[in-house]
Amino acid sequence: MANKITIFDSTLRDGAQAEGISFSVEDKLKIVKTLDEFGVAYIEAGNPGSNPKDLEFFDRVKKIHLKNAKIAAFGSTRRRGISVEEDSNVQSLLTADTPVVVIFGKSWDFHVTDIIKTSLEENLEMIKETLRFFKEKGKEVIFDAEHFFDGYKANPDYAMAALAAAVEGGADCIVLCETNGGAFPDEVYEITKKVVETFKVPVGIHPHNDGGMAVANAIMAVKAGATHVQGTFIGFGERCGNVNLSTVIGNLQLKKKLECVPQEQMVNLTQTARRIAEIANVTLSDSMPYVGKSAFAHKGGMHIDGVSKASHSFEHVNPELVGNERRFLMSEVAGRSTILSKIQKVNPDVTKDSPETKLIIDRLKELEHLGYQFEGAESTFELIIRKQLGKYRPFFELDHFKIIGEHPAGNEDFSSSAMVKVKVDGKAEITAAEGDGPVNALDKALRKALEVFYPNLKDVHLTDYKVRVLDTKEATAAKVRVLIESTDGEDIWTTVGVSTDIIEASWIALVDSIEYKLIKDIEKKFKPYL
Repeated sequence: MANKITIFDSTLRDGAQAEGISFSVEDKLKIVKTLDEFGVAYIEAGNPGSNPKDLEFFDRVKKIHLKNAKIAAFGSTRRRGISVEEDSNVQSLLTADTPVVVIFGKSWDFHVTDIIKTSLEENLEMIKETLRFFKEKGKEVIFDAEHFFDGYKANPDYAMAALAAAVEGGADCIVLCETNGGAFPDEVYEITKKVVETFKVPVGIHPHNDGGMAVANAIMAVKAGATHVQGTFIGFGERCGNVNLSTVIGNLQLKKKLECVPQEQMVNLTQTARRIAEIANVTLSDSMPYVGKSAFAHKGGMHIDGVSKASHSFEHVNPELVGNERRFLMSEVAGRSTILSKIQKVNPDVTKDSPETKLIIDRLKELEHLGYQFEGAESTFELIIRKQLGKYRPFFELDHFKIIGEHPAGNEDFSSSAMVKVKVDGKAEITAAEGDGPVNALDKALRKALEVFYPNLKDVHLTDYKVRVLDTKEATAAKVRVLIESTDGEDIWTTVGVSTDIIEASWIALVDSIEYKLIKDIEKKFKPYL
């Protein structure tokens, strides 16, 4: 294996093909900056001939100074029956004016004859002539061999001939696309090894995840000699998605000691993944390896005890290496040591025999009896600890709030409005907002009022809202537990509120969410001086 692996991110194109994803030009530019800062080598930005939005993107991205990444435009080989110069899609790739061009072509004989309906010989000429055209224009050219593994299994000689045509055309890298996502790791290893042994140019891998093996396939291709991995940073893409680069980078750089990004950037792996999820407006899976909220979360008492004594006994890597954190979940199976570890995050001087420890445990039991559950709401629990330890001050005082529900008429988007009046250091602020439901309206109005005093709240918004009815036999008088997940684009935190009134329960969780954010920002600001 090589000592360095080239990471090629296709979030802006492959990721945009995922269900529910639609990037604006501004979104794309933000993702480019995020990936470049992290140290990704290539960023594939789409096909400039596909729509005006991509043309605008390519024009604007040229004005951004990138420190690490090269921008690549993506397109197909020339169409059958015409010259390269006559092909409008080929010409549009030149207008993008990128240093790198990615050309995809057919390597499966079935696709050649039955999909694009041309001869096997013509397809090889299409590959060779298109790549040569861009090499003569001074471009770095990467060839994506579409459906390569299916093509190789159906007709290995023709699949290899497609690669040979690309190499003859001047390809700087030939990439084996596992387009259907159904190959097994042993197949990927053997076929990639054959390609690496046959050709002298760098070989890449582009796996999809339809069989749930995209990461394994990428790792096995690298073991076989591939030095270039294409995927999307957090794995989303068409159907079941593309290979998750955040997982691949974690595995290769931490486990195999292969440099994928600058080593000093590895601590930003989690932050980068969460930033891209935020821009894409998707929820990062809690269970995502390395970067997920639950990647280093421990709940069972024996597990927690083991991690406390020797973290490597239940963690495959130190979470700090990827910018994530270890979490001990509050639950009925967590022990006293779990509670103590959370107390010591606020005040390291507290011991298991300190009177404060007993007070906090008693308060925890009292709240659990009322219906609170802290397994998924550690932020609220931290605020409880701070209150018991005298390390808490309210950031604002509620004067009153009012919510108005209404049935929207016609095409109106909002069904509720809220008015909130708060005081900060004796100064009052009153504001109103509309929302899709009462809680959404209340959240918007509260943050709008507080942003006058705390501008950093502009980056905060809710990403999840869950309600569970407790004691259902009480019918409409039953208590409800509300869980609210919030983010500022970098960190994610969850708070909880319980009441017989769903609005009051939501308000409790909302206030905790905002106060937690403000406390953490203060700690970050003064951490260098502590």
